Amino acid sequence: CPACKSTSIKEVLTAKDYTVSNEIFAVWECGTCSFRFTQDVPNAAAIAPYYHSDAYVSHSDTQEGLINRLYHVVRRYTLKGKCSLIQKFTGLQKGSLLDIGAGTGAFAHTMQLAGWKITALEPDENARKIALNKYQLQLQSSENIYDLPSNQFDAITMWHVLEHVHDLKVYIHTFKKLLKHNGRLIIAVPNHTSYDAQFYKNYWAAYDVPRHLYHFSPSSMKYLLKSNGFNLANLKP
Repeated sequence: CPACKSTSIKEVLTAKDYTVSNEIFAVWECGTCSFRFTQDVPNAAAIAPYYHSDAYVSHSDTQEGLINRLYHVVRRYTLKGKCSLIQKFTGLQKGSLLDIGAGTGAFAHTMQLAGWKITALEPDENARKIALNKYQLQLQSSENIYDLPSNQFDAITMWHVLEHVHDLKVYIHTFKKLLKHNGRLIIAVPNHTSYDAQFYKNYWAAYDVPRHLYHFSPSSMKYLLKSNGFNLANLKP
């Protein structure tokens, strides 16, 4: 198991990549911590083509089609909620924030307008270009995370990003170094124990193989954070 190292693992389902390749991938589960992971995924150097789709809205910012237009309407609402969440859990109205997997920069821009000092990382070059043109945001490549100064940030945010990260534990160790002593790490991931996941099973949209390497449950997230030196302050559905 990539989370707890248990050998009590087995295949629980197969899922199809409906976005790009139509390939089938197996999803395995750990019997110890309930962490799930996609097997036989492309490595970090080979996975980029699986993101190359106009339908992948977080990189293209497209508003074509009803679903993508609805996505933008909902996003305007959720961006305000995210800003309030960060202010609540940090206890700060303004501060320094690192947003990892910034997409086209909508959230980073919202926080910048609220007075926060923003550093934002995004692996996709096209998304970085859109952020520059749309918001005048200079997003950095994700590899720059290892070059950032220590004890720098009041908050680190990852909105549906951790499930994409190949070097899972290396990233989490890096968060520990980058946060200030009282800093907050805020992570949003799909929950494979949710009602919709149970209902749709292998058709659940949030499996999104092979882009989603990992599939979290509340218990596996607690284990992963605690084993890497974090205290879980709050869990929200």
